[in-house]
Amino acid sequence: MRPEDILVPTPAGVCCKRGGFYIDPTRPVAKALITHGHSDHARAGHGAVMATQETLDLMRLRYGDNFAGTVQAVSYGEAVSLGDGARVTFHPAGHVLGSAQIAVEADGLRIVAAGDYKEVADPTCAPFELVQCDVFITEATFGLPVFRHGDPDGEVGKLLHSVALFPERAHLVGAYSLGKAQRVIALIRKAGYDKPIYLHGAMETITRYYERRGVALGELRAVRGASKAELAGAIAICPPSALQEVWSRRFPDPVSSFASGWMRVRARARQRGVELPLVISDHADWNGLTATIAATGAPEIWVTHGQEDALVHWCTEQGLKARPLDIVGYGDEDETDGVTDGKIGEKTGETP
Repeated sequence: MRPEDILVPTPAGVCCKRGGFYIDPTRPVAKALITHGHSDHARAGHGAVMATQETLDLMRLRYGDNFAGTVQAVSYGEAVSLGDGARVTFHPAGHVLGSAQIAVEADGLRIVAAGDYKEVADPTCAPFELVQCDVFITEATFGLPVFRHGDPDGEVGKLLHSVALFPERAHLVGAYSLGKAQRVIALIRKAGYDKPIYLHGAMETITRYYERRGVALGELRAVRGASKAELAGAIAICPPSALQEVWSRRFPDPVSSFASGWMRVRARARQRGVELPLVISDHADWNGLTATIAATGAPEIWVTHGQEDALVHWCTEQGLKARPLDIVGYGDEDETDGVTDGKIGEKTGETP
C-alpha cells in the first residue's frame, strides 16, 4: 500500500478516491471534508460537507444556510467510515475554533492532513493534538527560519503599554475576523485589561458566535454609534484593511496596530503604515513546524501552501522523504473576511 493509493494531490485539492472525498477542495466537489472555517479552506458549493459543528456553523454564518447540499457534523475523535474501506477521524488543530486535522486510514496506513495548525496555547480553541502517522501533510505558511513568533503575551504587553502611554489616543488592532480577533481579545483579558473592547461591525457576528460557544471575552461594544470622546483611550478590533479606510477617522488620533505573524517582517509593517506591529500568529512558526513534523514520527512529509521548498529541504536533511504538493488556492486567510464576503458582510459591514 502506497500513500498515493489513499490520498492523491489534484488541482482541486487532496483527493481520497477510496473514500470518495476531497480535503479542503479549492473548487466545488461532490463531497468535501473541511479542516476549518477560513475562506481559503472552506468554500461554498460542495454537494456534501463533513466538518466539526463549529466549522459548519461558521460556514453557515459566512455563506448562508444553503452553502452545501448536505452537511454532517463530526466530533473530535469520532471515527467515520467512508467509501471502500477508508476511515477518517478529526483531531484538534489548535488553529481557530473548530479547526481539525483529518486522519485518513486504510489497510493499516495512516495519513494526517493537518490543515492550518499551531501548537501553542490558545484559550479560544481546543489545543493541538499530536497524531502519530505514516504520512504527515503540513502547512508551510511560515516555513522559513526567520519566522519565530515569540511570546504572544509579550506582544499584547506592548499594546497595553502603548495604551497606558497614550491615554488620549485610540488603539486600532487589525486582526482577521475568524480566530485572530477573538484570540487577541482573550490575550488582552488575560493581561488584566477589563475595560470595554470595541468591535468593527465585521467582527461582531463571529465574535458573538465564539461567546455562544463558551469563549469568555469580557465586555464588548460596537464601534458603531460610539462618540469620538468615548473612543479616546479605547482598544478597537477591526479587519486589517479598515486601518487605512475612512472608517478609522472616527477615532481620536488612532494608533494603528496589526496582529499577524507577518509583522515579523518590518518592511510589511512599514508598507501598511502600521505603527505598532504585534507578532501574533495562529499558524505554527518555523520551530513549531519542524518540532511537530519530528514528533509525528512520520517518515514521509507532504508540504502545502506556503514556503514549501524550504521545509521540504529541511525534511530531507533530517532523512525524511518529502515532497511539495504545489496546490494553488491556499494562502493567508483573506483579511477582508467578514467585511464584504457573503452573509456576514451583508449584515455587519460598516460604512464611514
